[in-house]
Amino acid sequence: MKMVNALVLAGYGLNCDNETAYALELAGASASRVHINSLIDGSVTLDNFQIMVFVGGFSWGDDHGAGVIQAVRLKTNIGDKILEFVDKGNLVLGICNGFQTLVNMGLLPGFKGNYKTRSIALTFNDCGNFRDDWVMLKVNPLSPCVFTKGFDTLELPVRHGERSEVRGQRSEVRFDKIELPIRHGEGKFYSDKDIIQRLTKNNQVVIQYAMPDGNPAEGKFPFNPNGSINDIAGICDPTGRIFGLMPHPEAFNHWTNHPDWTRDKEKIKRRGGAINTGATAGIRMFQNGVDFICSR
Repeated sequence: MKMVNALVLAGYGLNCDNETAYALELAGASASRVHINSLIDGSVTLDNFQIMVFVGGFSWGDDHGAGVIQAVRLKTNIGDKILEFVDKGNLVLGICNGFQTLVNMGLLPGFKGNYKTRSIALTFNDCGNFRDDWVMLKVNPLSPCVFTKGFDTLELPVRHGERSEVRGQRSEVRFDKIELPIRHGEGKFYSDKDIIQRLTKNNQVVIQYAMPDGNPAEGKFPFNPNGSINDIAGICDPTGRIFGLMPHPEAFNHWTNHPDWTRDKEKIKRRGGAINTGATAGIRMFQNGVDFICSR
C-alpha cells in the first residue's frame, strides 16, 4: 500500500492536533502536524500531502466568531493553493473549529464547484452555553462523502450498531447510527431555506443528530445539542471529498473512550457475546479517507 501523507493544522489556539495526528496514524496514514505559518511562508507545501485536516480548538480565541480569523488568514494568503489541492482530487476534513473555518472560507457547501462563496453559518448554541457530551448520529448512506462510505453495513465495536428489521426478517448488522463526542459553543448549523433544501436534495447532509433509537432528533435538546436546522451535524461538498462536522471523530480512537464502555462490556459479557474491539466509528472515518487515496 502506498504511503498516504496527511497534514494536520496546528497553532494559534488549535488544540486537537495531537489527537488527530494519532487517529490518522492508527488509520494507516503518515501524519504531520504543521503550523499555519509554515504553510503561509512556504516552508511546508501542500504538494507533499493528499489529506488536509482542519482540526478542533479555538483558533485565534474565536475572536470575531469561531473560525473566522483562521478562514480569512488562510484564504488571503494561500487560498489559491488550497483550491489547487482540492482540484487535484485530494481530501479536506474539517472538525468542529475546522468545520467552522471551512464554511467561513466557502469550501463548503461547494455547490457546482464554487469553493469561494460563504452561504452557511455555524453560530451560538441555542442552549446558550458550551456543550461537552456524546451524541447519537444518523449517517446518510446515500451521501457521496468519502469519509462515511460503508457505514450502513460496517461492523463497529461495542454498542454502535443494532440489527435492523427488514420486511419482518433479520438483516445484516447495520451501523447507520453512530456515537461521537462533541465539545463546542458555536455549533448551530444555520442557512436559508433554499440552501438547506439544496443540501438535502444533493445528499450533502452526511450526518444528523438523532435520538438514541436512531430516529431524527427533530431539534430536541440535548439530542440535538445546539439547535442545528434539520439536525445537521455535518455536510460534504458534491464530490464527497470535502467533509465538515461538529462532532470529534479523533476523540473516539479506542472503544474505551466511550463513557459507557464498562457497562456495555458487562452487558455483552452477561449475554455470552464477544466484544468487538476493532476500529471505532471515529477511526473508520479516517481509514475511509486513507483507503480512498490508496485506491486512486
